[in-house]
Amino acid sequence: MVRQQVATVKILGVRVDCVDFAQTLAILTEWIEGNNDPERKPVRQLCTLNPEFVMHARRDPHFATTLQQADLCVPDGGGVLWAARRQGVFLKERVTGSDGIYRICEQAAQRGWRVFFLGAAPGVAAETARRLANRYPGLCIVGSASGSPHEADWPMIHAQLTQAQPDILFVAYGHPQQDRWIAHHRAALPVKVAIGVGGAFDFVAGVTKRAPRWMQRLGIEWLYRLLIQPWRWRRMLALPHYALLVLRERAGQS
Repeated sequence: MVRQQVATVKILGVRVDCVDFAQTLAILTEWIEGNNDPERKPVRQLCTLNPEFVMHARRDPHFATTLQQADLCVPDGGGVLWAARRQGVFLKERVTGSDGIYRICEQAAQRGWRVFFLGAAPGVAAETARRLANRYPGLCIVGSASGSPHEADWPMIHAQLTQAQPDILFVAYGHPQQDRWIAHHRAALPVKVAIGVGGAFDFVAGVTKRAPRWMQRLGIEWLYRLLIQPWRWRRMLALPHYALLVLRERAGQS
């Protein structure tokens, strides 16, 4: 397993793999190009971990199992980097789905990987595909669909993916639905890698504006999202609770 080849840190009991973007892209390359066995293997799952994921895993054992069984859990979120630093682990950077979709598609265009975009509101996945195709000439996009994580949509989605045979499936159903959906169907998904990317399609397609770079660098992108999407305030209540638990956990270990 790739996760045995990289260092890990536990944040409130949840595993985070200590990787940056360069390492993540190298792992993806190994997954997609390193196995020439004609017998299909189960899809690899990549989760982008932020404090909301950690807090959800604490109250939902099924979601905790999904994260535990994922092949790679990358550090998406300044709060994750902060919690790791308190344990003496200095992660180089956030590996976010919103940035990762660009970095991965750039490499996909260079290496001929086939990509499929699934999720978000009707038309958003198609617009995401169009914009990324314009940005990265040669990007092999084999399909896009809105769909939903409901089981009623699975036969249609499975048929589309079977016909398209992508190497990478980007899933934008939002957390935790996207990660549960991938975990539930991973043995039957006709892809090599499935990645939950949350609201990344909305950013790429221009539906939602992303925080300014200075807020991203300071790790307060969550504050910008709260300002433009105030309905998220209930979800954001998890953040101060997360910070308090991290402080308490470290104090208890001192």
